[in-house]
Amino acid sequence: MINRPKGTKDVVPSEIYKWKQVEDCARESLSKRGFKEIRTPVFEHTELFVRGVGEGSDIVNKEMYTFMDKGDRSITLKPEGTASIVRALIENGLDNEAMPQKLFMYTPCFRYERPQAGRLREHHQFSIEAFGSSSPLMEIEVIGVIKSVFDSLNFHNYMLNINSIGCKNCRNAYIEALKKYYSKHIDEMCADCKVRYEKNALRLLDCKEEKCASFKNNAPKPRDYLCDDCKNHYNELKALLKTSGIEYKENDNLVRGIDYYSRTVFEFLTVENGALGTICAGGRYDGLVGELGGKDLPGVGVGLGVERLLALLEKNNIELKDNSGIELYIANASPNEMLAVVELAQKLRDEDIIVEFDTMGRSLKAQMKYADKIGAKNVMIIGEQELQTRTAKIKCMTNSKQEEVSLDDVGQIADMAFEAYFSDEE
Repeated sequence: MINRPKGTKDVVPSEIYKWKQVEDCARESLSKRGFKEIRTPVFEHTELFVRGVGEGSDIVNKEMYTFMDKGDRSITLKPEGTASIVRALIENGLDNEAMPQKLFMYTPCFRYERPQAGRLREHHQFSIEAFGSSSPLMEIEVIGVIKSVFDSLNFHNYMLNINSIGCKNCRNAYIEALKKYYSKHIDEMCADCKVRYEKNALRLLDCKEEKCASFKNNAPKPRDYLCDDCKNHYNELKALLKTSGIEYKENDNLVRGIDYYSRTVFEFLTVENGALGTICAGGRYDGLVGELGGKDLPGVGVGLGVERLLALLEKNNIELKDNSGIELYIANASPNEMLAVVELAQKLRDEDIIVEFDTMGRSLKAQMKYADKIGAKNVMIIGEQELQTRTAKIKCMTNSKQEEVSLDDVGQIADMAFEAYFSDEE
């Protein structure tokens, strides 16, 4: 037998309803805020991610699935969604349309890293991006989507961390101070941080290695080096969060592992096994569109991993109910009634009722067992007598109540099957 590749997952029918509920919840929250869906290819030219994500990032250095195609072009499977959306924005002229452009994409992403709970080599995420507004009001829109999704799913074990890493006008002074501080600890740093010191010093604050953690406590803070514009932006963001009723915590060591971020960065965290773990993260990237060849448009975005969120819902004992299922199973008493069953099933399906019938040649008894096994909500048996009288009985499988209906009144049958006509209340 050939097994699936390491770090991937099959989503079987018994689990898919959970995915659909999370996806539907996210789409509803996005729609309420005017975000429009966009779709981009699953692979892009490698240069897009090198320029967009940054050569100094772990994604580019360690995690990308990159290969040469038959035309000797370097191609990379999409490791994240933002760079692809920005490329599509520019290439399709969306940067010339009315602003803001509020876009989202539901997409598989690929990163070669050690698989762990909620984090696979192929994972799926909502990439939520907004362009054209430099106001912190847009951060509130993006953060508000995530909060809305969590609240709608009754998931409340989260906290929002925020920070400002400044803009290109004030960040250089901070990075210079940061490198000066860390220069005293180079020999003590992990191998990755030694590389970060040279290529992307800001990411020194993002290191999770225990030996480097102690350095962060006394390191210079980004907020102490902000220019007046960045300070005002950050203070306005905090005021807007308070007005919106969104609780937050300031985290001086919060930076993002991708090079394109500027000013606001944020993370939604949860308590897992006594420690904080990241649920999703994002921030502002005002220079990315211009860097990739488009107009000088400000942007802000966030990525929400579906596998990660589903794992957290399970850990927090939040049950997602399966509301799909077969609404009506039509059993035939003998093969003679099969044509009538097929005809009725089609009419009911035209009324948007989920109907199933026997295709295996089972006996009536076996059909009833099968209906129970697949969780059919209601069952109707059609035999010779039912066809003669043009009436049949619908039986509710949860409480065994029955009701006689006319086979010629498709609307009546549909109402009973769809509306849980047989309630548990008398």
